[in-house]
Amino acid sequence: MRVLLDENVDSLLASLFDERCEVSTVRARKWDGKKNGELLRLAEVEFDAFVTMD
Repeated sequence: MRVLLDENVDSLLASLFDERCEVSTVRARKWDGKKNGELLRLAEVEFDAFVTMD
């Protein structure tokens, strides 16, 4: 499973996912500052889950 953590989620959370999960962050993808609609369109192509605190 591919998981994307939003920029408002502490990246340390990535270590809590099962080792079978591939976890990335919005910052690591250089997508920070993108508006929600654009970010969701980008994420849906590559990720199975999007974790946010909005």
